[in-house]
Formats: sequence, structure tokens, C-alpha cells
Amino acid sequence: MKLSVFGKFILTLAIGAIGGRIMWHFHMPLAWLLGAMIACGIAALLRLPLALPAFARPPMTATIGAMLGTSFSPSVVEHVGLWIISLCGLTVFIAAAGSIAYLYFRRVAGFDHPTAYFAAMPGGLIEMVTLGAERGGDEKMIALIHAARIFLVVLCLPFLIQFVTGQTIGRSGSSYIPVSNAELEGLLWFLAAIVTGVTLGTLLRFPARYLMGPMAVSAFLHYFGLTDFQLPSLALSAAQVVIGATVGCRFVKTPPRMILRVIGLSIGSTLLLLCTSLTFAFVISMWTGDRFMGLVLAFSPGGVAEMSLIALSLGIEVPFVVLHHIVRVLLVVAGSTFVFRFMRGR
Repeated sequence: MKLSVFGKFILTLAIGAIGGRIMWHFHMPLAWLLGAMIACGIAALLRLPLALPAFARPPMTATIGAMLGTSFSPSVVEHVGLWIISLCGLTVFIAAAGSIAYLYFRRVAGFDHPTAYFAAMPGGLIEMVTLGAERGGDEKMIALIHAARIFLVVLCLPFLIQFVTGQTIGRSGSSYIPVSNAELEGLLWFLAAIVTGVTLGTLLRFPARYLMGPMAVSAFLHYFGLTDFQLPSLALSAAQVVIGATVGCRFVKTPPRMILRVIGLSIGSTLLLLCTSLTFAFVISMWTGDRFMGLVLAFSPGGVAEMSLIALSLGIEVPFVVLHHIVRVLLVVAGSTFVFRFMRGR
């Protein structure tokens, strides 16, 4: 029997939730995020009828944005001066990581110049696919490489952090907040932050408006002490399932052989990118004294929503991590076309 779009959506969420529950049972780090991502990735490989409609991700992204804003407080301003050094280092990191990945895709994968270039840039998936297609790149391959990069970074990062730092990451991440702690006033503030944030983000044309708008409004409310709402851990787990399922579903309708080829190629490029991230994080942490884990998350080449959610789940310097990933995407989108024209001219 052929499933409707809604039926596929329910099936996708069910598979993601089952995957998260299995990971939870085995006490794996960030169980709901990784479990949903792996389960939906395997289901896509098996060609099950998965689908996440366009309306599914924005509300959850807005929820994550509002939750990210709860981490902003007056104490954040005290460390802004040190952030300038790491933001400058981010520019060098983009150039280094992009160059290394480009050479890998040209020499090892054998991609043509436009495909290798836009597959290598550590920017947003949609932006890189659009720019690459306009300049003659293989649109599907660029999309799959970026999807595989995000998948592998999200999969490896919690275990990598545990291995490097020796700190155990719990299966739910941050401390548990029961549903009974939720208050009506806090929920109303939360909804107001989402509605106002999405509206302002749309009117002001924010990049990633569903994330940035609610985060900005929520940060304003918390910074000035107008509210201190905190959402139950159940909401964070649901956000992890949806985001994890979204990452896994990016391989839907792709032949299994192609998925395996892309994953195989991406393992090498992701390993190179993560080694570059660790190197930059280590050097900057030694220079500035910033927390190494925060820098690792800030310099990891994953998606903005995915990396922000990991930072939120682990309670690791959320404003610092979010700012670096937003700046990274903006720098890559703004500078990639200029550098591409220069390279083509050469």
C-alpha cells in the first residue's frame, strides 16, 4: 500500500524515535539525535518510504532557536573580547579546511573543479548546492557530499569529545528537566519568542530566520531578565529526533550504491576536516585560555542547527558556538564565489 505524505512523515518520526530509544537504552551519548539520524539513514539505504515535509522542520528549528536564547545572560558579555581572536582564527580555518578538502576531492575523488570546490566549502548545504549548480557543478553530488559531511560530523563529534577530553557525555546531554516543572507563564513567553522571532526574522531577512529570529528574541528576554523560562527535557529530545531524522532523510531516493560511495568518500574528507578543527581548537585554546570543548564545537564543520543543538544539549558555551557557526556560513557564502572566480581565472 502506497503511503500518503502524512503517512510517510509519521513513519519517519516513528523510525527516528525508535532509533533514539534504542540508543537511549544502551546509554549512548546524545541518544535521541544520533539514534534518529542513524535509524533514518539506514531506512533510507533500505529504500523505505520516508519523508519529512517542508512544514516539519521550521517549527522545530524555531523551538531550538528559542531554547538557544535561554543561554544568553549578562555574563556572556564578559568574554566577548576573547571571541575576536577565535573569530579571526575562523577565517584562517575556513581557508585551510576548504583547501584541504578541495585537494582531496580533486585528487582522490576525481571531481571536476566546480563540484570539488563547492563540495569542499564548509558552508550551508542549500547555499553551496545552489552556488555550485549555477557554476556548472554536479548538484546532486554536492548535496550528497554535504549531507554525508553533516551526518558523519554529528555522528563522530560526541565520541570524539569524550575521547579527547575524557569527559563522559550523557545519553540526554544536559541535566534533566521534568515536564512537571513547566509553567504556563513560561510556555507563553516561549511561544511569544517564537512568533515574534519568526516574524522579525522574516521581515528583516535574517539568514536562517527560523533559528536566528526566535533565538534573538529569546536572548533579549533572558539577557534583560524579563523571563527565565526553561523547556522540559522532553522538548529537547523531540527536537533531537526531528533534526536527526532530517539529517538521515537527506539520502532518501538515492541509489544505495551511490550512498555508499558518497559515504566512503566523505569519511576521508570528514576525517581531514575534523583533524583541522581539532588543531585550530587546540592552538586557540592554548593562546586564549578558552575552553577546548567549546572551541571544538565552534570549529566543527557541521550544520548550524545541528552544531547549535549539540552545544545546547551538552550545555557548552552556546552563544559562543552559535555565533561562530553563523559567521562561518556567512563568510563561506560571501567569499566562496569571489575565490571561485579567482581560481578559475588562474
